Amino acid sequence: MSRIGKLPIEIPKGVKISYIDSNLMVEGPKGSLGRRIMSGVSIDLTDNTITVSRDNDGIKSRSAHGLTRTLINNMVTGVTTGFETALEINGVGYRAELKGDVLNLSLGYSHPINFQLPKGINVEVDKMTKLLVKGIDKELVGQTAAKIRAFRGPEPYKGKGVKYANETILRKAGKTGKK
Repeated sequence: MSRIGKLPIEIPKGVKISYIDSNLMVEGPKGSLGRRIMSGVSIDLTDNTITVSRDNDGIKSRSAHGLTRTLINNMVTGVTTGFETALEINGVGYRAELKGDVLNLSLGYSHPINFQLPKGINVEVDKMTKLLVKGIDKELVGQTAAKIRAFRGPEPYKGKGVKYANETILRKAGKTGKK
């Protein structure tokens, strides 16, 4: 039995859950999310809890058990509190600004980068060097932050580039002078 999969999910007040034909819909104060539940896993909806169980002990069912429980828990958390990821931009002349739903990044290239934000994602720009990516879908928030970081990842010599706020960059020593 999966240690994560056997834990029940508490449903907070204000969250509505519907499960029809292996499609799960979660609606809350911040929005609604939907997901198709994998085969081999069944969901039991009681008053204020969701319990995930597997249909058999096959390898596919065992691997999907804990994953399904975690995905459902992320959906419930997303529609109640939401998710956010912080990014920092380091470098001379590196900056970001938000124009509507387009993030304009100047990252040392010969051209500015215009990144169209996906639906359901909000970005807050603070002092043109700090970004806060927010949304209700944890996967989409993480993927959007990773795409922004991929435009100019942090380099190990001066630390210039886009990095996660809690990320530490291992710095390398530069070249030594000719002796």
